[in-house]
Amino acid sequence: MEQKTRKKRKLGSYPFVSVTLSITLALFVIGLFGMLALHASKLTTVIQENIELQVFLNKQITSSEISKINRTIGSKPFVLKKDDAPVIRMVTKEEAAEQFIKDTGEDFTEFLGDNPLRDVLIVNINPGHQASDSLKMIKADIEKIGGVYEVSYVESLVESINENLTKIGLILVGFFLILLLVVVILINNTIKLALFSQRFLIRSMQLVGATAGFIRGPFLKRSVWYGLLAGTFASLMLFFLMTYANTRIEDLSQLQDIQSLAILFGSIIVLGMMVGFLSTYRAVRKYLKLSLDELY
Repeated sequence: MEQKTRKKRKLGSYPFVSVTLSITLALFVIGLFGMLALHASKLTTVIQENIELQVFLNKQITSSEISKINRTIGSKPFVLKKDDAPVIRMVTKEEAAEQFIKDTGEDFTEFLGDNPLRDVLIVNINPGHQASDSLKMIKADIEKIGGVYEVSYVESLVESINENLTKIGLILVGFFLILLLVVVILINNTIKLALFSQRFLIRSMQLVGATAGFIRGPFLKRSVWYGLLAGTFASLMLFFLMTYANTRIEDLSQLQDIQSLAILFGSIIVLGMMVGFLSTYRAVRKYLKLSLDELY
């Protein structure tokens, strides 16, 4: 007598490869956008940290007076600080003349007989004080210091940078929310379709008296495990992609922060586990409530 063997279905089991691959790709896409957003944020910070004020000093000023002005400006809260040190650099009139001659090829000191340029302090401004009104107040504050001749900055450039950075930030947030919604829907539908083949097994368990919690348990545990694996795979793919990009794009690593990337990779893993758990819970709950006719 010919016997036909059929593979037994285990409660809570559904396609491993297809589900894990689908969730991994979905998490990889949102992780890739997250990496782009982190790089854009770091680039924004770099741009803002390079906004400078030029503080022109009086002629015939002594080195001690320059040091005093430097310390006075450096103590102000609007000055950018790195490693607890104010970011201020000195450009002497001799250095400025040398650079001018190098750029233009003309030595203006030959026909003027003197160097009309002034010593300049280049002051980097903290990003939190770069609004137009703040910069005007900073300019007036520095010009009150004794020995300061004039304070200058390109006002139109600063306003343009601030406006563009604000627009880019809003666009990135909008894209991220849309992409997150798409990824959640994609993972939800993937798990829902995977559980479709288990609907009659769920019904059979109900008929033998199994409680809803007993039926849901194996599915939820497996969904968390699949989400953990998918998040880990997506994070590894992003890490290798980032490593490859660093070898191809010069100075790209300077825009990367290890702590932020670690938070991103951890968030991807947690997102995979959470979405997998919630999607599985909703799908199993739906099949538990369907009648036999509706299951068909």
